[in-house]
Amino acid sequence: MNIKSKIIGVGFTAPEKILTNKDLEKIVETSDEWIKSRTGMSERHIADEKTATSDLATGAALKALEMAKIGPEEIDLIMVGTVSPDMFFPSTACFVQNNIKAVKAAAFDLSAACSGFIYGLSLAKGMIASGEAKNILVIGADCLSKLTDWTDRNTCVLFGDGAGAVVLQATEEDTGVLSSHIFSDASKTHLLQVPAGGSRTPFSVEVLEQRTNFIKMEGNEVFKNAVKGMERAIDAALNKAGLKYEDVSLVIPHQANIRIIESIAKRMKLPPEKVFINLDKYGNTSSASIPIAMTEAYASGKLKKGDILVITAFGAGFTMGAAVIRWSI
Repeated sequence: MNIKSKIIGVGFTAPEKILTNKDLEKIVETSDEWIKSRTGMSERHIADEKTATSDLATGAALKALEMAKIGPEEIDLIMVGTVSPDMFFPSTACFVQNNIKAVKAAAFDLSAACSGFIYGLSLAKGMIASGEAKNILVIGADCLSKLTDWTDRNTCVLFGDGAGAVVLQATEEDTGVLSSHIFSDASKTHLLQVPAGGSRTPFSVEVLEQRTNFIKMEGNEVFKNAVKGMERAIDAALNKAGLKYEDVSLVIPHQANIRIIESIAKRMKLPPEKVFINLDKYGNTSSASIPIAMTEAYASGKLKKGDILVITAFGAGFTMGAAVIRWSI
């Protein structure tokens, strides 16, 4: 029996507070025009001091469950892709499990940076195919504003907070996640990282003075490797699914930078209407960016039942991946 994974519910949550490019002009030496021209971003949502990643993830999970029309007690597994957990342990997924009362579920976090949601989707697909689980909640959630150095104009303009979730369910139909391809290039770990705060360089006065507990990035090199990596992932995932570029109804790339997205679209020879973009409203929300975009694409009518969707992402590590989905809602 060929058991597949279909998406039966989606949902997302973003904090109420909005930080615009004009607001950033008051914080660092930058401008609205500079940010828009280089990133495509106009605003981003920022969590307040009391809001943690699990709070956003919980909100997204409840919305996805509501659409799926199943109760939390029917969930077998909760995976949260995040690099900004509530704390080192317990996992953010365990907090979500308690919040939604998914009493029968296993729960764990997955650390693949901005690729976290696709990595989670790929693992969930395998779990369902093996018969280990029937209903899985895959969540991408991050509060990168709390890892951002607000004195660094090269990075503070990029990131926002949010969470997105999908409910995957076992099916014998030829629908859902048709294929996925994930990989990493660990020789590029130095290009994008939070150097301190872990076991290699624990918190200290020196860390705080040097501000190495915040995101550090070599932007130009990240750009080049991101484009190459996502192109490779897309080609591999489509090949596994036995599909070609012309079969694709919509592409949702990781919402990191408009120039990266445009490069992917050009490579695939896709018209603008086949590429979904919402980074102007949310910025880079890391692992949350794709499930947030999936939810908005469906709500706006740009994703319809039977459509072939390609999602792709890159993240610190360098982690990279893509998945091909036949939309089932």
